[in-house]
Amino acid sequence: MQKRMGEAVARVARKVNDTVENKTDSLDLANCKLMTFPVGIYKAMRSVTEGIHLISLANNELKSITSRFVTTFSQLRELNLAGNYLHRLPEEITSLLHLRAINLSRNRFRRFPEPLATVPSLETIDLEENEIAEVPTEKLASMASLRSLNLRDNPVGPEVRLLVRPLVPFDLLLSPEEPIPEA
Repeated sequence: MQKRMGEAVARVARKVNDTVENKTDSLDLANCKLMTFPVGIYKAMRSVTEGIHLISLANNELKSITSRFVTTFSQLRELNLAGNYLHRLPEEITSLLHLRAINLSRNRFRRFPEPLATVPSLETIDLEENEIAEVPTEKLASMASLRSLNLRDNPVGPEVRLLVRPLVPFDLLLSPEEPIPEA
């Protein structure tokens, strides 16, 4: 068990070091069994955080994302948080003025994360396979940059199905309606 944990920590450290040394614009910490975003990464990456445009934390065990994470990586354009245990986002997500795509599929959202509705540059929101029943349709319809909203495999209400062009200027992806069983 400890050996596996040590290997996981070493893998994360290698990935962070690669990003810092090569001054790449992305940080890939997918599949690292992270339960929280390691605090030590903030210090290790302080010289390059402004240049990070893509972060993948997919397929970990994250239950939350902190406001510090959002404010540290303020230049993010893409954020992949698919396959975690998230159920809400910090309000500070609204400060990500360059964020174009966020993947929150396969998480635990019961409600649409409303702070996303005020991110001005957001083009793609993926919320597939969550537990979302209600969607703030008016707020979404006013998102000028939104091009695609994936709500497949969510128990969304029938009112969301009424959101069709030209009411909304983006592609709305929903699961097919279940046929009503005959008695």
